[in-house]
Amino acid sequence: MSLGYAEKLSYIEDVGNVGMTEIFDPPRILQEKIERLTMMIRKSKHLVVFTGAGISTSCGIPDFRGPTGIWTLQRGGNALPEASLPFHRAMPSMTHMALVELERAGILKFVISQNIDGLHLRSGIPREKLSELHGNSFMERCSCCGMEYFRDFEVESVGLKETSRRCSNADCDVKLKDTVLDWEDALPFEEMNPAEAHCEKADVVLCLGTSLQITPACNLPLKCLRGGGKVVIVNLQKTPKDKKASLVIHGFVDKVIGGIMELLNLRIRPFVRVDLLQTIFTQALSSDERYVNWTLRLASVHDKRAVLPFITSVEVSFLGNHTMKEAVLDKHPFNLKRRTVLTAEPFDVILKVNLSEGCGCAYTRIKIPIDFHASADDMKRDKDHVFRKLKSKAVKGSYCGQNSVVERSVMMMGPSPSPKTEMTVRAIVTNIRWYDEKMVKTAGAGSLTTNANGYAPTLKRRIQGKNENGTPRKHLKGLIRHKTVKLDME
Repeated sequence: MSLGYAEKLSYIEDVGNVGMTEIFDPPRILQEKIERLTMMIRKSKHLVVFTGAGISTSCGIPDFRGPTGIWTLQRGGNALPEASLPFHRAMPSMTHMALVELERAGILKFVISQNIDGLHLRSGIPREKLSELHGNSFMERCSCCGMEYFRDFEVESVGLKETSRRCSNADCDVKLKDTVLDWEDALPFEEMNPAEAHCEKADVVLCLGTSLQITPACNLPLKCLRGGGKVVIVNLQKTPKDKKASLVIHGFVDKVIGGIMELLNLRIRPFVRVDLLQTIFTQALSSDERYVNWTLRLASVHDKRAVLPFITSVEVSFLGNHTMKEAVLDKHPFNLKRRTVLTAEPFDVILKVNLSEGCGCAYTRIKIPIDFHASADDMKRDKDHVFRKLKSKAVKGSYCGQNSVVERSVMMMGPSPSPKTEMTVRAIVTNIRWYDEKMVKTAGAGSLTTNANGYAPTLKRRIQGKNENGTPRKHLKGLIRHKTVKLDME
């Protein structure tokens, strides 16, 4: 089902010249085509969307064959563009969020993506309505039970290799694997089968931002033709499938989709990103039982050894206890150690959590009450409810940084002040982005008008190894493939 690595490089050489020049329909023609496509969508009973790298260029992720695409630059011997933001902070484009609204309205039945940036899942497309053909840079999967884990960091390997983390299912406890395909890997049947089934059933397959040149994925949209379905292509370059399409639109995908949403009278809701962290408080009596030795640690909910990619440092201060010195934790792991007299009155630890580049605010504050003699109970809130409240508050207030407790677990070794460990998971709003037809506005970043009609600054990607031609394998992987979900983080 898949080409070998060398064959793919050869194939790219054969078809790489197709469609490198950008084409723009004249404004009047473009509007007419948008209206025609809108009518097709209105009449559709089973709309399927097939996406490629072009829907993520406005997120700062480069495509392949555009003027500043990965392969275009490499073919010309030019350096890849400098990144301005971390890859893990990429936010969905207008197109990503419009697809979410179309799905919620019952219009869009299924999404097939060749991308590995995780933005369809992050935007809110249900996992059961999404095939990520080439994997997902932020996903790990258990090969035993099939559980999937959507991370807030880029998984360190490619090629379906084992990672350092294990499945949380007690019946498995096997090492997880990354989900991103390498060149020689076949497309997974669990992604291909539903993609094929929905394309065969579709009356419209809408191809967005894809050159339709990588097999076997590029042939999926054509499967609707046998049943009388229609293929529509929205792309800035010509594709080998243009002659098979009922409608070809040359224009920015965000502009086209924005026009469709306006004609359908569907509002694109803001994207609000919520990240999770956990605080781990541990206390134990000193040997002479006069002091309490305690530690406070900020850790990832995904793995205690994993970094918190959205946090740069933590400033610690105290309320109610003037004897303790303030501290700055500026490297992972964020770990504070203190010794306090057993008779100390309750006090609060104030954490000023400084957020990383790409977040919508500079910091958030967390207050942690400390009482060595008090006991605490386990607590678990409905995570979806907590997220909804945080997102609503963030949108109404137009700012980030709100946080809330999601759950707390306590392990006591006896009555207080016996040894105790208290782990608390907190949700934090780290980004907001608003969308309309002409402008994309991000909290803390002003108005990003280029996002609706052009290219955004490039995002930083980790480069891992190179192939024999000097091409960064991680970059090619990161922009040619996509995959699966335990939602530890939004």
